[in-house]
Amino acid sequence: MSSPTKPKPVLPWKTRLSISLVTTLTDAACRSDGTINRRFLGVLDRKASAKATPINGVSTKDVTVSDEHNVWFRLYTPAVTVAKDGSDTKTASLPVMIFFHGGGFSHLSPASIGYDAVCRRFCRKISAVVVSVNYRLTPEHPYPSQYDDGESVLKFLDENKSVLPENADVSKCFLAGDSAGANLAHHVAVRVCKAGLQRIRVVGLISIQPFFGGEERTEAEIRLEGSPLVSMARTDWLWKVFLPGSDRDHGAVNVCGPNAEDLTGLDYPDTVVFVGGFDPLNDWQRRYCDWLKKSGKNAELIEYPNMIHAFYIFPDLPEATQLIMQVKDFIHKRV
Repeated sequence: MSSPTKPKPVLPWKTRLSISLVTTLTDAACRSDGTINRRFLGVLDRKASAKATPINGVSTKDVTVSDEHNVWFRLYTPAVTVAKDGSDTKTASLPVMIFFHGGGFSHLSPASIGYDAVCRRFCRKISAVVVSVNYRLTPEHPYPSQYDDGESVLKFLDENKSVLPENADVSKCFLAGDSAGANLAHHVAVRVCKAGLQRIRVVGLISIQPFFGGEERTEAEIRLEGSPLVSMARTDWLWKVFLPGSDRDHGAVNVCGPNAEDLTGLDYPDTVVFVGGFDPLNDWQRRYCDWLKKSGKNAELIEYPNMIHAFYIFPDLPEATQLIMQVKDFIHKRV
């Protein structure tokens, strides 16, 4: 008796083709010895340059934080708009979104064409200043380099407010990220809660399909094996080079597992967690949201039952725009 056919997400052919190409080439660049072919990935990873002249109402520039560690961010600023009375809105304060890109801690950057485009959409649709962070990548730079770099950007902004537009309100900051970037955002939030900042106040966290895991193989990981972008073989490789010598129940990976951080005494920000029904990581993501609630934090789960991992990067999916508008609602309710 044959096994039942697994349900598959319905995706436009261009999206399916793009995903198939990306996964095939990325897999080829990740070697079994734990090294990565950066030259090959460089050909695959198309870049967008910063543009001071506004395009579709958004201007961008790159700001260096650390030459030594190649930490920098791309700053997205909405263009001045004119109100009905003829005055401009330049002086209206804008929230600040500090965004960490995905890519399993091993791939991509703020200049990657997909992330540049999505940060432009965040900036334009939300009317927010967006800071998209470039951090060191594995396997060349394992844990905790990524968390160190993320924290260093917040400290830099705290001490150098002048690098942001005059109307950027750092008392209304939101950490955001997708996949590995959402993992990074969580751990940076914990660090900032402990260390404290002078000017910056993190009031919300936007966790888009966070990359968490553990030694356990969850029901979703088993049932959805073979889904686009995420497989157990890929995530095992990524965790191994991120945490050489450690298992997947390390607190960086299994945030709500046996080595979980105690959040009860921390002023952890309100959080929204986005989950895709065809994302093999969705059991871990739900556990994360539940754990935040059990820790006494405000956390909300928004599920897209028919969506894959990283779906919001693909603008031809209507759900991508829907997610951005839900992020806008989350931010505007808190500013």
